[in-house]
Amino acid sequence: MNFLQNNLIYCIPALGLVGIIVMMIKSAWVNRQDAGDQNMQELAGHIADGAMAFLKAEWKVLSIFAVFTAALLAYSGTITEIKGIPMHSSWIISISFIIGAVFSATAGYIGMKSATKANVRTTQAARTSLKNALKVSFTGGTVMGLGVAGLAVLGLGGLFIVFLKHFNVVSVNSTEMKTAIEVLTGFSLGAESIALFARVGGGIYTKAADVGADLVGKVEAGIPEDDVRNPATIADNVGDNVGDVAGMGADLFGSYVATILATMVLGQEINVTDNFGGMSPILLPMVICGLGIIFSIIGTWFVTIKDEKSNVQNALNLGNWSSIVITAVASFFIVKWMLPETLNLRGYEFSSINVFYAIIVGLVVGTIMSVVTEYFTAMGKGPVNSIIQQSSTGHATNIIAGLSVGMKSTVIPILVLAGGIMASYHFAGLYGVAIAAAGMMATTAMQLAIDAFGPIADNAGGIAEMSQLPPEVRERTDNLDAVGNTTAATGKGFAIASAALTSLALFAAFVGIAGITAIDIYKAPVLAGLFVGGMIPFIFSALCIQAVGKAAMDMVQEVRRQFREIPGIMEYKAKPEYEKCVAISTKASIREMMMPGAIALITPVIVGFTFGPEVLGGLLAGVTVTGVLMGIFQSNAGGAWDNAKKSFEQGVMINGEMHYKKSEPHKASVTGDTVGDPFKDTSGPSMNILIKLMSIVSLVIAPYIAVKAIEGEHKQEVRKEIRIEQKTDALGNIKTDTLINTTDTLSR
Repeated sequence: MNFLQNNLIYCIPALGLVGIIVMMIKSAWVNRQDAGDQNMQELAGHIADGAMAFLKAEWKVLSIFAVFTAALLAYSGTITEIKGIPMHSSWIISISFIIGAVFSATAGYIGMKSATKANVRTTQAARTSLKNALKVSFTGGTVMGLGVAGLAVLGLGGLFIVFLKHFNVVSVNSTEMKTAIEVLTGFSLGAESIALFARVGGGIYTKAADVGADLVGKVEAGIPEDDVRNPATIADNVGDNVGDVAGMGADLFGSYVATILATMVLGQEINVTDNFGGMSPILLPMVICGLGIIFSIIGTWFVTIKDEKSNVQNALNLGNWSSIVITAVASFFIVKWMLPETLNLRGYEFSSINVFYAIIVGLVVGTIMSVVTEYFTAMGKGPVNSIIQQSSTGHATNIIAGLSVGMKSTVIPILVLAGGIMASYHFAGLYGVAIAAAGMMATTAMQLAIDAFGPIADNAGGIAEMSQLPPEVRERTDNLDAVGNTTAATGKGFAIASAALTSLALFAAFVGIAGITAIDIYKAPVLAGLFVGGMIPFIFSALCIQAVGKAAMDMVQEVRRQFREIPGIMEYKAKPEYEKCVAISTKASIREMMMPGAIALITPVIVGFTFGPEVLGGLLAGVTVTGVLMGIFQSNAGGAWDNAKKSFEQGVMINGEMHYKKSEPHKASVTGDTVGDPFKDTSGPSMNILIKLMSIVSLVIAPYIAVKAIEGEHKQEVRKEIRIEQKTDALGNIKTDTLINTTDTLSR
């Protein structure tokens, strides 16, 4: 036990390494599976080539951004003091930033490679049984989940050890420790920056292709969604990977790192006597998340089915629940072993068992958010059925119903988040809020495995359709795809919940480093900042949706041109020019992702250095509240519209009459799905990264703008009071007047 206590910090990156090793084993297993006939492999090759073409184009642009930002961070790290106040940073923060950016990009690359290998192998497995198809698709998703979590824990834990050694940290309260953690924030900034562009760029790519394929192929030409004759179908399948796989991987990689980092920043403020040199509050989030990788691996063992009639959703739920329960049980023993009996953060005293309760709160919040999201977006449930029923009266009523479902879906999640924030704070103060987010993120590997399974199954169905395989193959892939739509929606619910708690933890860390004790919205500048912050998610969403609209118009024109100018496409006598549609999506996504990214990165810097930390705090509060609401609303509305459309493929009952594909209500549902596509896959999920990235940027610049707050605290005001003391005799006459001058020095 003494050996473990003395070397616990080295076990953290080792846990990340275990995740990567298991990922490599599972990836090798996927690669060994049968990839099908020559035609299937050719189609899968087009998808893989398109995905890699997008990544290379994106990396080329982001490398310029990364070098420029790293240079700025390196310069800021050379500033040792501002107006006599020491800065606890170093030029090494630029290296930390680069490593975070590279790891985030690598996480997306791992997911992309895994998905494009697993999709065609899932199609081939579906020719034999549903059980085999699930095994291949879920294992492909597991590769991504373990890759993301493993890289995050390895990178963060490894860099922390390096920085402790480099800066000669001897105690938790030393300036060297502050420097080490400040430099470590660069890793999170790099991760979140790449995640934003990956999510926004990937979302624009996938929805431009999807909308173009739907409007021309399904509505105008009347051919199936993944018909090989549709020129946009390859770009559509590529989009599933760059948006829902690489984008989601980078998103949760950023959340994972930011959550741990925020908890470490707050933990550094806690003075404790323990067996870890006073570092137990700092190490705890890394230990929980590192062990969460092991528990997620165990959870994957439960994801299996017996036969064709088995419920795939139940199998995934069993794996998810098992990893959550194991994490909850293990957290009790970890907390009791690591933390002393009592802790104190900023005057709030709490016990170690209360920290455990806060972790349980985080796990419960994440679970409830996923369940609620599933209810509002799953086929067969009330919200989706309401959209189906209102599709009978046309396109407009379908849109109205979807918007209504999305707005109503914000109520329970927000109440759950509010309750979770209050409960975790009650148990362990601000540290409780941060460790609750860490508890929620502990099973990220499992959550991502379930989430990535969906796009793999979707691609598998597309390849089956394009290869014109027997109907039973498409039935099996459709079964997986239908579940995948729900898991994708629940994954987005989990992501927005984690982003909300992570942002609050980052916000608390920012307040401490910026040197402010309160944010007073009664002050006009702060209130103005609150309103501006509330506006940012709207303009951010508008730019994302507008980008999808522009790119989709180009895609529609190109698909129409090919149908018009290439004879024989509809008769299978000529092949469409898939690469031109892929190029349209790639160019549009790279071009249009710049402005939303600039808003997220530059706004906190301008506000912070111009108006100070308190106004910036108001801005962050507005962004967080509106961003969470917009994220939930858009993701759930889009998910509900999507599954309402898919319900018609199986047949739905409206007013006693069955309706199927190509019916008028189905056409209305396609319109709703087209509107919902950029909601659920572009602007909605991007809200997660927007609120986290702005908080991370604020945390990085906090030491430099804290000077304003510290100067403000030293401004003094002199108040003079004059009291007249009167004494009277028995007849009421004034005998003496005493003039008393009282001078008080007040701190503003």
